[in-house]
Amino acid sequence: MANDQDQPQLEVLTMLDAAKTQFYHFRAVIISGMGFFTDSYDLFCISLVTKLLGRIYYTVPGSPKPGSLPPNVAAAVNGVALCGTLAGQLFFGVLGDKLGRKCVYGITLMLMVGCSLCSGLSFGSSPTSVMATLCFFRFWLGFGIGGDYPLSATIMAEYSNKKTRGAFIAAVFAMQGFGILAGGMVAIIVSTIFRALYPAQPYSVNPTGSTPAEADYVWRIILMFGALPAALTYYWRRKMPETPRYTALVAKDGAKACEDMSKVLNVDIKEQKVVQSKATSFGLFSKEFMRRHGLHLLGTAACWFLLDIAYYSQNLFQKDIFSAVGWLPSAKSMSALDELFKIARAQTLIALCGTVPGYWVTVFLIDRIGRFLIQLIGFFFMTAFMFVLAFGYQHWIQPENNIGFIVIYGLTFFFANFGPNSTTFVVPAEIFPARFRSTCHGISAAFGKAGAIVGAFGFLYASQNQDKAKTDAGFPAGIGMKNSLLVLAVINIIGLLFTFLVPESKGKSLEEMSRENEQQEQVGDLENQVKAIV
Repeated sequence: MANDQDQPQLEVLTMLDAAKTQFYHFRAVIISGMGFFTDSYDLFCISLVTKLLGRIYYTVPGSPKPGSLPPNVAAAVNGVALCGTLAGQLFFGVLGDKLGRKCVYGITLMLMVGCSLCSGLSFGSSPTSVMATLCFFRFWLGFGIGGDYPLSATIMAEYSNKKTRGAFIAAVFAMQGFGILAGGMVAIIVSTIFRALYPAQPYSVNPTGSTPAEADYVWRIILMFGALPAALTYYWRRKMPETPRYTALVAKDGAKACEDMSKVLNVDIKEQKVVQSKATSFGLFSKEFMRRHGLHLLGTAACWFLLDIAYYSQNLFQKDIFSAVGWLPSAKSMSALDELFKIARAQTLIALCGTVPGYWVTVFLIDRIGRFLIQLIGFFFMTAFMFVLAFGYQHWIQPENNIGFIVIYGLTFFFANFGPNSTTFVVPAEIFPARFRSTCHGISAAFGKAGAIVGAFGFLYASQNQDKAKTDAGFPAGIGMKNSLLVLAVINIIGLLFTFLVPESKGKSLEEMSRENEQQEQVGDLENQVKAIV
């Protein structure tokens, strides 16, 4: 154990916990949140253009149906960014604890900017080579996105006061909803412009003229747009000071932590020997770590894994679900750009009515009712609505009932975001020690992306038979989609049970949650000193 003289002073941390909400909190939300805006735009915009890619590169001349991506290609295009994200969460999570949050924060943003642009410039002499190039750049795009998860959450947690910390971390994550919404709106605008400039007939009327050559520019523009919001915030992200908790507790430079926070809080913070930490220096995955935090890490990782199986299945394959229930017309009755427009319009409506409100209800309530209750509510209602859709599937797919299907389906998104999709991001940034905080958040998030990969590949396989009159087992059409919904409902039940392993962090300091304040020696009346300064 280190000597007392080597331990960081913690006055500045107590000041942060007690500080009133100030401008720098909102600036940090915007700077960190724009990264998540970009993350979600880049991850989910691919689902908008996959059908267009199929029609451009895989339509067979003379075929009665327009082309679509082969299952293995569709799985790769949809899933490769998630694989990169998983790797990036682990890599940058560890790096954030080793080198500091700020040091690697700009790197992730530049990766996202560069790879967004390169994804839209994917080249090749054949459809296979174009898809391979696209997958290559989307992997590294995902790698940069992955780094943004632990770093953004940790930075926001370590800057916030304990009274509103949950709301600020959730607000960063809520920018994901605006990113999803922006993806749909950009696709609507771009497809509308190209439809006006290059009119095309439905595939059933004119197969060769249903996909104008200029459609190849459309998907590229949509993918490349994701570079813009990230590029606009790069300068401000680089100007953010290192978090005082990292500087004091990990780098053990109390003087630098006080200097940085004097500028942020606009008060004079003198370096005083107010609190000395005697916390033990156990290692990650050591016996002491497992005793203190092993079940917590299991809970955060398992909940995120289970949630993302359901969440990404629903998000990446909304277009297939809409087609299955008849909310979207058949592909051959539309031109390629008409199909893109209608897919984007449907997904934008779901985001506007279900996804975005769910995020912001969490922001407003998380510090009032707590993380634990919100996560339980979310898992419970996601389960209930998926069972309703699955058991009444044959009823819901009837043309006169498909609006009801969409409403209930949209509610699953609302309760995913007013629920575990938000809390699984917030809690891992609050409950682990500072020297492991970014790493443990990265591990939890990586398990989430493992679940997303299972969802992306598994759902694609399960829903392959939805257009057939009979499956091999002789069940009615749509059994793949129905069974998928049943499986997702059961997964949500398991997630609800794992929630009981995760502690409530509402109203508690990060040091209290991580138990870094155990065996601390307090000198003087600290509370009165802090109130006088703040």
